[in-house]
Amino acid sequence: MKSWISISLIILLGLASALLIGFGPDYFSIGESDIDGEQEGLSEQIIIKFSHVVAEYTPKGLAVDRFAQLVKEKTDGKVEVQVFPNSILHSEQTEIPALISGEIQMIAPAYSHLSGTIPQWSVLELPYVYQEVETAFQGKIGEILFSTLEKSGMKGLAFWSSGFKQVTANQPLILPTDFQGQRIRIIPSKVLDTHYRTLGAIPVGSSFGDLYILLATGKVDGEENTISNLYTKRLYEVQKHLTVSNHNFLGYAVIVNEPFWKELPDHLKQAIEEALKEATAFNNQLSVEMNAQQLDELLTKELMQTHIQTEEERAAWRQALQPVYDSFAPQIGPELMQEIEKLHLAR
Repeated sequence: MKSWISISLIILLGLASALLIGFGPDYFSIGESDIDGEQEGLSEQIIIKFSHVVAEYTPKGLAVDRFAQLVKEKTDGKVEVQVFPNSILHSEQTEIPALISGEIQMIAPAYSHLSGTIPQWSVLELPYVYQEVETAFQGKIGEILFSTLEKSGMKGLAFWSSGFKQVTANQPLILPTDFQGQRIRIIPSKVLDTHYRTLGAIPVGSSFGDLYILLATGKVDGEENTISNLYTKRLYEVQKHLTVSNHNFLGYAVIVNEPFWKELPDHLKQAIEEALKEATAFNNQLSVEMNAQQLDELLTKELMQTHIQTEEERAAWRQALQPVYDSFAPQIGPELMQEIEKLHLAR
């Protein structure tokens, strides 16, 4: 028995020696000529994780997809934008911390999610603050707001439109007094909270992903949103009345992790910026068209009882909501408030 064990050991040692000496060390190493060129290209590909919370077929959802495709084309596949819609990766509450930490590289949060930590962004939540949306974004207001992101390690790249907000409920909301006691779902925001408390309503902050079930179960009585979000989320199934008020604007800031951005080669930055410029124009035009088309469908199919706000009603809302301006003007700051006043005077 011992002799067989010894013979077996000798055979194993011999095989090992043959592998290490006879075949040489190159047998176990991979030279440059052995590397798969396609795999090498993949290892150099830059990944951008773009997380957002709305449905794929909203203006923002479609614009993110268009941006991803344009980046792929303009960088010859060197940069891949991986899109994560519908809060499948991060919710409104977690996407900004995830961006700052570098877990993801791009987001497009609603302004209300920025105003919680950067007070200047509250200016875009003031009721009836402006109608000249593109003027506000492309001018000094946009510059000031983007500059506030830098100290948090974020860089603003573009403003995207989702359209003006309307209100829905299971009773008509036409005059300011109609809001008394109504539980209205809002994006968690101090400005929006104050807005509805000023009208006598009970604001309920929640994520967009929870909105349908909140309405369906009666945990809230109404909400505010764009027509496109209302339609694609099928909120008309759980709401009876719609007031087209255009009382506020829902927009998004396209933001990138600044340390990640700084590390990109200049030619890739340029390609991404070109892609984003095209995607922004696509988004802003699409939001206008989609909101108009889907409002027409709501009216034509009589999916909700719809009221179009009159000039007199708008004046009554503006007067009732003036305290919101008075409350937030100090924290927004005189520079931004003056720019808003210029827009009002230019009408």
